[in-house]
Amino acid sequence: MKVYNKLVRDKIPDIIKESGKHFNISILNDDDYIKSINLKLQEELDEYYNSDSVEELADLVEVVYAILEHKGISIEEFEKIRNGKKHERGGFSKKILLINVDDRDE
Repeated sequence: MKVYNKLVRDKIPDIIKESGKHFNISILNDDDYIKSINLKLQEELDEYYNSDSVEELADLVEVVYAILEHKGISIEEFEKIRNGKKHERGGFSKKILLINVDDRDE
């Protein structure tokens, strides 16, 4: 028996059932859900980092959308926040690597 103890997508139990396997699940309360979704965010980030796969990046975005939904923030609201930050501080298209900042008084 393989033990997972991790948050899975909504259709995974149906997919497992269709395969003829038996499983146990639990529905999380809000506190446990936010802990689990944050762990899932890290898991998906690690998977993308290790694979550079667009599919893993899609999984990462799906987790971000789930977090937004849990927080009651629409994708449109999120995009407004994202675009505001991009307008104020820029994006990453110039590929700038900050090496250091000399904070001594001149």
